[in-house]
Amino acid sequence: MTCDAVAASSERTLLVFGDSLSAAHGLRAEQGWVVQLQQRLVSQGYGYRVVNASVSGETTSGGRGRIDRALAQHRPAVVLLELGGNDALRGLPIRDTRANLKAMIDAARNIGSKVLLLGIRIPPNYGAAYAQSVDAMYVALAAENKVPLVPFILEGFALDPRYMQEDGIHPNAAGQPKVLENVWPALMRLLEH
Repeated sequence: MTCDAVAASSERTLLVFGDSLSAAHGLRAEQGWVVQLQQRLVSQGYGYRVVNASVSGETTSGGRGRIDRALAQHRPAVVLLELGGNDALRGLPIRDTRANLKAMIDAARNIGSKVLLLGIRIPPNYGAAYAQSVDAMYVALAAENKVPLVPFILEGFALDPRYMQEDGIHPNAAGQPKVLENVWPALMRLLEH
């Protein structure tokens, strides 16, 4: 076995399991925050290989259906779970979204992975009660499962057109580093424990 092969085999995997917000929708892959995360981990000496298993348009039901295969294939030490936004935008029942996220958290933990839950907020035109229920779901899931939470990965720039694509939902190239900045502090705390 070569030195490179030994290094590669000892490298831990960080799996990003999300939807279009993590799949660099509308951009080249290298512009996305997940590629920037890999670059930052390398530059700061963290021994992680980042695998992006995010799929644009993914719901929690779809994610639940494919997470076991992704976990078996990559055996991640850490899973960044970024799903639920498409469920909310479709007005799907929150109890179903919550059950699917819980099942994915459990699946990751069952193989020894640490989990970081990445939340999303929906526009107020879906109704204040529904929007608040989505927020509360992420908070409750994180608390009940004792997993760290980034409540809103687009915090601080979601309504700023300088950082968002024309659809008002997906960050543009200038917004991608801001997603990473929102995720980074919680991820660092998780990696240091």
